[in-house]
Amino acid sequence: MLTVLRVHLPSEVPVVGCEIAPYVLLRRPDGSVLIDEVPEPFPLSGYCMKYKWYRNQGDQKVAICSVHPTEQATLQCLVCLKEKVPIAKSYHCTPRCLSDAWQHHRSLHDRAKKTTKENGAEEEELFGRFNSNNGSISMYPTAVAEKSGEAWSEVGFSRTYTPTSDDINHVLKFECVAIDVETRKHVGNVNAILTSLVIPAPSPIPRHMIPVNVALSGQLDLDGRIASGTFSVLSYNILSDGYATNEVYSYCPTWALSWPYRRQNLLREIIGYQADIVCLQEVQSDHFEEFFAPELDKHGYQALYKKKTSEVYSGNPNTLDGCATFFRRDRFSHVKKYEVEFNKAAQSSSAGQKIVALSRLIKDNIALIVVLEAKFTSRVSGNSGKRQLICVANTHVNVHHEHKDVKLWQVHTLLKGLEKIAVSADIPMLVCGDFNSVPGSAPHALLANGKVGPLHPDLALDPLGILRSTNNLTHQLPLVSAYSSFARMAGVSPGLEQQRRRMDPLTLEPLFTNCSRDFVGTVDYIFYTADSLSVESLLELLDEENLRKHTAIPSPEWSSDHIALLAEFRCKPRIRR
Repeated sequence: MLTVLRVHLPSEVPVVGCEIAPYVLLRRPDGSVLIDEVPEPFPLSGYCMKYKWYRNQGDQKVAICSVHPTEQATLQCLVCLKEKVPIAKSYHCTPRCLSDAWQHHRSLHDRAKKTTKENGAEEEELFGRFNSNNGSISMYPTAVAEKSGEAWSEVGFSRTYTPTSDDINHVLKFECVAIDVETRKHVGNVNAILTSLVIPAPSPIPRHMIPVNVALSGQLDLDGRIASGTFSVLSYNILSDGYATNEVYSYCPTWALSWPYRRQNLLREIIGYQADIVCLQEVQSDHFEEFFAPELDKHGYQALYKKKTSEVYSGNPNTLDGCATFFRRDRFSHVKKYEVEFNKAAQSSSAGQKIVALSRLIKDNIALIVVLEAKFTSRVSGNSGKRQLICVANTHVNVHHEHKDVKLWQVHTLLKGLEKIAVSADIPMLVCGDFNSVPGSAPHALLANGKVGPLHPDLALDPLGILRSTNNLTHQLPLVSAYSSFARMAGVSPGLEQQRRRMDPLTLEPLFTNCSRDFVGTVDYIFYTADSLSVESLLELLDEENLRKHTAIPSPEWSSDHIALLAEFRCKPRIRR
């Protein structure tokens, strides 16, 4: 007969909106073991599995912080109650928490006065609500024991279950049992496992767009544009699930590091930015096919993907990561796609003629280059009737610190490829990605300055002469880092001044785009050709002190060890020659 050997949950804390998929280990009638589902339409030797989910009906009087859902609430905003803001958003864990979130929190009061009944219901479903705010506040149990006589209500009948706002502060119970398909009777004991209390989805403080055009001032919400005819580009290393291990990120709660949780949190964040073009790095191939492509398609995005090569990688090919570029179908159409495999470039280069040098260059990194045509040509460039093309490069450069020569070679190879495209077409260019290179490094110097000086210290590390074979380390693209606009613009708005304090005045780059326990620094960039594009606004940078409330990122609020970069551009009018 079919026997259940083991049942356990992938995460100890269930979160609203994040699917729970219990691990169920079964033994077949022949004694072999399997973890696949055995549904009733496809029985195994006359047996199948039956699943049920229950919610504890006990009144769990627990208040949870609206910003940090793993913290118990110690104070509540009474204005929220007066203005009928969803009650889950009225709780905070400390006065400092409320103070840090006050700018966003105050906007909830204003929004609540205008919101419709339908919008209010939608907000409650997304963030959860408390049916009662009376009673004492208690800590979450890490484990829950079932008590005799407790009342349970059925809420699900499949192996997986996605908690809703109705489940907040309640314990869930999962039951599974093998049944005989003919008799419909149970075979063996019912296996049950309990979750801890369900918590609402996190509500990190929103990031806003800051105008950098000297003719503009103030701060923009993400749902607004400075003017028609602009377009926005997001670059974000989302942290591949294969790299998100408990050993590396031991400071992040296990449940917040699990992929079922992180993918939903990342999706909420990405969709919230409302970017016209989205460049993601460290996207596993299976996650692209099964999650990101179909989910972003629902929001009007077309997807393109390039997986890393696998000459070095020896794991599951379905979990190999790569670069994914999405664009809004109502704003752009796809013209052409170029795939850059640095392994192939190494094999065809002069350096590739040396076996030892070739082995050093083979790192499986790639770049995805996409040429798009804007559907708003006349408003963007002022040239009615002419096609407005835009070239977007998305890459993830080699990570190893000791391979500075390889990083520089990869960036130089990419730029030489982009130069060829620029020669063949008069086209604005964007170069986005995780370059694993800090400001001032040789790869950054090549991108930002168009050349690497012969005395640059990074050039001292070239044990196999790889860089000497590339001739001059230069390029002719007029690239400028988008976020340097924060430091270069002469505006004096409060938002702009705050962002300048989060910039390095020497390198004109953010103080950090990666903030893990072991490293804090900038490795992510959005470069643009300054002769054809201008920066209109930038997504505000995060404050390291706030990020490190939970030691570093990833955290329950932010699901990657990188932060997203977002820039809004306008195409400059073409100069007739």
